[in-house]
Amino acid sequence: MKTMFPDNIGLVGKVMDLHLERQNVVMSNLANMDIPAYKARSLDFEGELQRALGSDAKGKMTRTEGGHLPSTFSPASFEGDLSKKWKPRVVAGLDAVDMDKEMAVMAKNTLMYNALSDLTRRSFEGVQKIIAEGGK
Repeated sequence: MKTMFPDNIGLVGKVMDLHLERQNVVMSNLANMDIPAYKARSLDFEGELQRALGSDAKGKMTRTEGGHLPSTFSPASFEGDLSKKWKPRVVAGLDAVDMDKEMAVMAKNTLMYNALSDLTRRSFEGVQKIIAEGGK
């Protein structure tokens, strides 16, 4: 079906949702860092997303035949993997949240979210320009 929006708008929206969810996980880790029994959580989805899209590690699309691309990806069916990575340590309290690591994850996540937001904004600006000019 023909639409005014780019083909990847659903995918970009889903990835933005996952980045927002990751930001919430990081904020939860930071909010609970003083609780001794709390174990840091993470949300990883990039590797699974690459596999779901049929991409290799370098980001190139894999082809089953020279003339076509892989099957269509459905962003609605994709979810991230929320995990608790905990390794017990001898000294109590050292398995808690590492603030420096969480802040680095937050900074990278914010940059990725902002880049996707900018990409989406530019797509809609193009549609707006087409509508405003009326095909002139």
